[in-house]
Amino acid sequence: MRAHRIIMQGDNNAGSRHPGNSVWVQARKYAFALAIFLLALGARFAILPREAGLGFITFYPAVVLAALLYGAGPGLLTMTFSAIAVNYLLMPPFGAFKLDYAQMLPMGIFCFASAVVCYLADQMRRNIDNAREIKKHLQSIFDASPDALFVIDAQGVITMANVQAATLLGFTHDELVGHSYEKLIPNRYRKNHSGLRDKYLEQPVVRPMGRGNAVKALRKDGSELDVEISLSPIHTDQGLLMASSLRDITERKKAEEKIRELAFFDQLTGLPNRTLLMDRLKQAMVESQRHGHYGALLLFDLDDFKTLNDTLGHDVGDELLKQTATRLKTLMRESDTFARLGGDEFVVILSHLGVGEQDAAIVTATIAKKLLAALNQTYQLGEHVHHSTASIGATIFKGESIPIDSLIKQADLAMYKTKATGRNSVHFFDSEIESAVVERVAMVADLREGLLGGQFVLHYQAQATSSQKLCGAEALLRWQHPRRGLVPPHKFIGVAEESKLILPLGRWVLETACVQLARWAGMPAMAHLTLAVNVSSLQFRQDEFVESVLAILDATGADPHRLKLELTESLVVEDVSGAIEKMSALKAKGVGFSLDDFGTGYSSLSYLKRFPLDQLKIDRSFVQDVLHDPNDAAIAKTIVALGQSLGFSVIAEGVETVEQRNFLDNIGCHAYQGYLFSHPLPLDEFEEFVEQTLRLEAGK
Repeated sequence: MRAHRIIMQGDNNAGSRHPGNSVWVQARKYAFALAIFLLALGARFAILPREAGLGFITFYPAVVLAALLYGAGPGLLTMTFSAIAVNYLLMPPFGAFKLDYAQMLPMGIFCFASAVVCYLADQMRRNIDNAREIKKHLQSIFDASPDALFVIDAQGVITMANVQAATLLGFTHDELVGHSYEKLIPNRYRKNHSGLRDKYLEQPVVRPMGRGNAVKALRKDGSELDVEISLSPIHTDQGLLMASSLRDITERKKAEEKIRELAFFDQLTGLPNRTLLMDRLKQAMVESQRHGHYGALLLFDLDDFKTLNDTLGHDVGDELLKQTATRLKTLMRESDTFARLGGDEFVVILSHLGVGEQDAAIVTATIAKKLLAALNQTYQLGEHVHHSTASIGATIFKGESIPIDSLIKQADLAMYKTKATGRNSVHFFDSEIESAVVERVAMVADLREGLLGGQFVLHYQAQATSSQKLCGAEALLRWQHPRRGLVPPHKFIGVAEESKLILPLGRWVLETACVQLARWAGMPAMAHLTLAVNVSSLQFRQDEFVESVLAILDATGADPHRLKLELTESLVVEDVSGAIEKMSALKAKGVGFSLDDFGTGYSSLSYLKRFPLDQLKIDRSFVQDVLHDPNDAAIAKTIVALGQSLGFSVIAEGVETVEQRNFLDNIGCHAYQGYLFSHPLPLDEFEEFVEQTLRLEAGK
């Protein structure tokens, strides 16, 4: 309506701005009416003689024509001229005006009838003009719509179309109007369209935009367009028409697809992400339940991926992930789903593996091996050539008996079993793995509780010289668990390291040991003893390790010269320069160092002379068979000789017999630790043991 008012206002303003034009238009209308009269008059004289009568009848058409074409005024003018002409020229006596009743009656009838005709003709003309103007304004509004608009009759013929319809679909206006709407429908949908149209005509209802009425429209060039369609019935005297609008939703579709990609696909690799993976896995389990066949879940990550990222950069790491995804796409079946779980972890869902569990496992193993072979191929990562391996965990499922999260956890556990057994292979989940993991989780929780509850204690194992004199002790951690009893370190140290609880635990051990050293300094029987404390690799790698040790020594008042930190070979060779720097800083304060389990690692002997060590410790594995195994005996002799040449003292652990001690004494090892001298003892028992030993020595 607003557009209609604007258009009408524009037309009125145009007329008011040019009044001369309006007068000229009216003058032309009257001139044309006069011409029609003259034409009718000439036709009358040409067709019939003057005496033939029927004068008024011949002028009725002229009056009607003038009124229809130019309005009531020109029609009445034609009527007036016609009445005068008939009276003057066609009624006897000819050539004179007659005012008698015989002449005036037919003239009055003619004038009255002509006036009525003029009025009716003028109204008809006005109605036609108004209808034309309304149609023009409606077409303007029609064309102003951003959507493609159509009016279609019951036979599917387009009766109206706006400019946007032609523009959107590539047709001209004439190529649309008067033609079947089916030309806009792709061929594969046309056979159903007439039936759908007839069904709509039976129950015509408004179908607005935004109700999911998305269809494909066919453009003139043969391309297809995503559009949303609305339908509205129009009831007319000529029958039911349909108003249809098409809205181009191409950009919306692209936006929706982009949103879908962001929501369900990994942006780096283009693979399904975790959200879509969960949905696909749910579908696979439902389908497995329905058909009774097995499926499998493979979870793998790329071995040493973090090292690649750290050394060559994240761009190179991203390229490896993308190439891995590409290999997955080319290797897997169409029925399989492969996804990126996160980081360098990928998941493959295998379906339709048969109804037998063993057969399903065989197929899964075969696919996993193909996957490993593909991932073992060399990668060209920019200018870098890289060889990568993968560790795969697999689990078999049938139906929905196992929750999705549990299924993924099973594959994850199997994958870590692969890593623990050498990597670059595949392992299947079994209940033993799950039991071990459950036990580990419980162990971690108990460790946390034990730290808070003071459940850890130190036992002390004596160290003696060849003369049977006690020279020191090693602090050994024990866990006094309320349910598990006394737990030895090999049962929980590995879990503590993996969970990083070894850091607070190691600090507690060091603090407790230093407290004892400070206490022993005031006890004549204990003051001469050194105390060895094991340090984990994670603890030693902490940047603040040196400061932490010195702070504990300062806080407890322990003599640093009585503290000996035991390090392993693998620990010190991880970062040689860093290890030397930390050891030297503590060495300068008087702290001693012993290289524990010497001979079991893979360090280069050339490193030994660079470390500020005080002692080498022969591992118990060599001492155990030193009397029976020539190789162990040779290794023990070599360690002793090496220690002597480098100025290190040597101590042997695991000495249990006099014969072992004598052998070690003969090859130059004069310090020992083992059951021959003492078992690890609680603090009070160890102190009693030391005092008793001193009394025995004094009695001699």
